[in-house]
Amino acid sequence: MNILDKITADKRKEVDLRKSLIPIKQLENSVLFQRNTFSLTEKLRNSNTGIIAEHKRRSPSKSEINQNLNVQDVAQGYENAGVCGMSVLTDSKYFGGSLDDLILARASCNMPLLRKEFIIDEYQILEAKAYGADVILLIAAILSKAEIKQFSEFAKRLELDVLLEVHNEEELNKSIMPSLDMLGVNNRNLKTFEVSLETSKQLSQYIPNDFVKVSESGISSVEAIKELQPYGYKGFLIGENFMKTDNPGTNATEFINRLES
Repeated sequence: MNILDKITADKRKEVDLRKSLIPIKQLENSVLFQRNTFSLTEKLRNSNTGIIAEHKRRSPSKSEINQNLNVQDVAQGYENAGVCGMSVLTDSKYFGGSLDDLILARASCNMPLLRKEFIIDEYQILEAKAYGADVILLIAAILSKAEIKQFSEFAKRLELDVLLEVHNEEELNKSIMPSLDMLGVNNRNLKTFEVSLETSKQLSQYIPNDFVKVSESGISSVEAIKELQPYGYKGFLIGENFMKTDNPGTNATEFINRLES
């Protein structure tokens, strides 16, 4: 059983519990459910830098990254840096995040927010909308083709952007459909945790141009982004690189300045 299987099994129990505590009606009646969402897809299309910066306290591969920062400061710092959007980890058991982080980030900024979560149920997409997200992540490795279609179409009806993450050609082939906005290639092998930008380079040729291409994991230098841009990538998800510092916002600012120079 790899880490993804383990997380997914735990996630099913967690979602069942959440469903029993908070009815769908309550989510739909929340104040944020009615707000107009921001489009991360459009932001990335019109950006020369394409940075999606992450709020992440810890991860299964790195254990603790940074437990000392508050999410409001991180969100404001990222927005001031001029990132295209912010990814907020909401998984608590493995990443130390929560839906509260999402709502606090939403209250602190006016940029697109991605709910970074292991989505296995429509209920989590309703939660994303109710807690202020603009974008959801779907992970091809844990979903069937039918589920990807069901969840992405459901998200589009809620006016949420959809980023679908793949790790290999097989996952990509089952995933390409009109209800997706962005296709993300995760450079981390989830079985070994090894990271290689070659994954993004190899898969880029199979991603149709209708989708915004996003590269995820292992991007810690301006050089890495410049290496990937010729392959058509417009989005770059950067997690640990900013979060392992005392001031992610300042770090993101310096990073973007270097990228633009």
